[in-house]
Amino acid sequence: CILSDDKIEPSKKYIKKWEGTRMKKKIIASLLTLAMAVSLLAGCSNSGSSTLTSSDVQDTEQESSAENNEMVQEAGSGEAVTIKVFSNLPDRKNGQGLVEQMIIDEYMAANPNVTIEVEALDEEAYKTKFKAYAMDGMPDVVSIWGQPSFLDEVLDAGVLAELNEADYADYGFIAGSLEGFKKDGKLYGLPRNTDIMLIYYNQKMFDDNGWKVPATYDELKKLCADIKAAGITPIAMDGGDGWPMACFLTDIFVKVTGTDYADIVRNAVAAGDFSAPEMKEATQILVDSAAAGMFQVGYDSQDYGTTMNLFTNGQAAMYCMGSWDCSMALNEDIAPEIRDNIRAFTMPVVDGGKGGANDIAAWNGGGYAVFADSTVKEEAIKFLNYMYQPDKLSKYGWENGVGMSAQDQTAYLTGNETELQKQVMDILKNADSVSGTPINDCGPSAFKTAIESEIQGVSNGSTSVDDFLVAIGAACE
Repeated sequence: CILSDDKIEPSKKYIKKWEGTRMKKKIIASLLTLAMAVSLLAGCSNSGSSTLTSSDVQDTEQESSAENNEMVQEAGSGEAVTIKVFSNLPDRKNGQGLVEQMIIDEYMAANPNVTIEVEALDEEAYKTKFKAYAMDGMPDVVSIWGQPSFLDEVLDAGVLAELNEADYADYGFIAGSLEGFKKDGKLYGLPRNTDIMLIYYNQKMFDDNGWKVPATYDELKKLCADIKAAGITPIAMDGGDGWPMACFLTDIFVKVTGTDYADIVRNAVAAGDFSAPEMKEATQILVDSAAAGMFQVGYDSQDYGTTMNLFTNGQAAMYCMGSWDCSMALNEDIAPEIRDNIRAFTMPVVDGGKGGANDIAAWNGGGYAVFADSTVKEEAIKFLNYMYQPDKLSKYGWENGVGMSAQDQTAYLTGNETELQKQVMDILKNADSVSGTPINDCGPSAFKTAIESEIQGVSNGSTSVDDFLVAIGAACE
């Protein structure tokens, strides 16, 4: 998933691309740091002042600004340069697209000799055109995803420039977050996000109707039936794009398998065999949920924007998407009575499943890379490095509520975060385990294409569960 690739969090040194159970202890240790940030937030709200002093933040920002200025002066000298950026963030006024554009505008203002041209498409159109660019010549800086289904073939094709990992020693990247962007120990891109799969809900609508956040999947089904009976769509689901529903399936699968998720998926991809009973159970739960009317009419053909609008216009009580959409709580295009009441919870536990309430679907999401054959490669890498200075992507992302960074954002806690930001921070702080890469991104590109195109059919009942599992298994061979 991208953000679409992929967006908030400080403290608990987020999440890596955790592959396999042997990494889990390391992950949980990293996550413990977040408790410090949440305690810090509690101190802010209770006393009106933070344990992290303003001078601490100022010192951090001054240090980073000094580095930025030095880099900018170096980049700003010389002849005119045009850097072409290819982005999967078409909305330049909100969320991650806004943050990306802010940094681009700052860089050009500080470097009069540099012009940055942006081409931005939504995720599906982006990935289609990315393949064409890979054959004919890429723009200089591009959005990428540090997941096998996307990156393996890209790296095999040799279209991305190698980066010097030592350059990023002081950038505050969370332990393990760079691993998904490497091949043979060499670094080819930088992660932007730590993503958590969420079910957003309208708290005012819940309160007005006496609805409660469900603790179990059975309670979720009962809640959806009550919401539907009230004439409201229970969950807005982007089924048309395929990947959001695959992430929803991942979330169910995590509740069925618990910490065995990564091993089961890895083995299934390697063998081309998805007949494991846990996989059948998770898929059947999805099928039964859709049949019961959990999603809007026509969910299997509706896209991202249409689906989000159902929720932000008050036509749906809930909305299934990743933490990158936390920026909804700051989006002034959304009516205040909805914007101020957006909250989130994670997938409820499945009866008889191994996954607990705090075993969550989370992973490192999208990021950026530089074209290996760029005619302005040196300048493009300078711009990339500027973007990732701690007081740029990470800071601006936190301030604009766009989700959790792959870098430590502790210094940017203010105590004035939205309730949604605080809530999602608590979700991560309390996590017992994280899934790693969602199921649709765990195999080759043919597998990703298969699962994202076949999942609509199985969910709406036009394809059997067994046929679906056979089809996605065959795509791994």
